[in-house]
Amino acid sequence: MKVIDFLKLPAIIADLRATTKAAALAELATQMAGLEPGVDAEQLRRVLEERELLASTAIGDGIAIPHGKLDSIGQLAGVLGRSKAGLEFDSIDGRPTHLVFMLVAPVSSTGVHLKALARLSRLFRDADFRARLLAAPTREDMYQVIAAEDAKY
Repeated sequence: MKVIDFLKLPAIIADLRATTKAAALAELATQMAGLEPGVDAEQLRRVLEERELLASTAIGDGIAIPHGKLDSIGQLAGVLGRSKAGLEFDSIDGRPTHLVFMLVAPVSSTGVHLKALARLSRLFRDADFRARLLAAPTREDMYQVIAAEDAKY
C-alpha cells in the first residue's frame, strides 16, 4: 500500500496553526472537509476526538496518527499536518508532536484502514524519513519525500 494512494498534495498542511490537540484535530478536519465532498468538518472532529478519548494516537517520536471512520467518505483519505514548533498531543513519550497524519476511512472498510495504519506506523518509525519531512520547505517538497519513500516499495 502506498501513502500517495490516500494522501493527495492539497491534503498536506506544511505549517499547522494549531498549538493544541483539539485545535489540530479541528484544523485537519476542516482541511479534509474542503477536499472531500460530503465530509462535515464538525462531525469528523467529533469522531476524531471520541477516538482520542480511548487512548492518544500520538505514538511518540513527534508523530500522531489520529483516525476514524465516517459514513460520508467514499474511500480512505488522509491529511498530513506539520507543526515545526511542536504541539501537545498527549504523546506516549511526553514529547511534542510535529507530524500529525489524520486518516479517515468509510465505516464499511476494515482491512484497508488497518493496512494504512500499519503502513504509516512503519514509515514514521524511520528517523531519517521523519527528519526529511520536517526539513522539507513546502508541502510540495513534503509530498515528494513521501512519494520517494513510497517508490521504494
